[in-house]
Amino acid sequence: MTKGVQIAIGAAAIALLLGWYGMGQLNEGISFQYFQNLDEFSSSAPEMVGRTARVHGYVAAESIERDLEGRQVRFSVQNDPPHARGPVGETLTVVYGSLETPDLFKDGAEVVVEGQLVMAGGHPVFEATNVMAKCPSKFKAKAGLMAESGVEL
Repeated sequence: MTKGVQIAIGAAAIALLLGWYGMGQLNEGISFQYFQNLDEFSSSAPEMVGRTARVHGYVAAESIERDLEGRQVRFSVQNDPPHARGPVGETLTVVYGSLETPDLFKDGAEVVVEGQLVMAGGHPVFEATNVMAKCPSKFKAKAGLMAESGVEL
């Protein structure tokens, strides 16, 4: 077998594997969008029941409840950070089936939750399979401190 034929077979195998992986992702209903913010998700909530989704938001103040016996964490997610002191607006109730939350998970933390929306007792509840807390931006904090001290950026 010549070197050119070997390269062609290898390239075809790689293309087939990539195509197979891509089709598997599409069949599972996972979109290529990283996440939706809470407003986008809420506007499409009726169609999202039972479908896998990722939702971005902030943990609402004093909403974290840890159920040790049920081994789950229940909290609410809101669209804007609580420290912005604006109106809370609409929230999404999230139930995470584990007590092991990220280190950065706390009131006001920026989070992305993965899971699906279900109807529980006539109310929508997001059953999370994964909770990711985002690291706060040090640049924004330093820029805010510099602006307060009169330093121009």
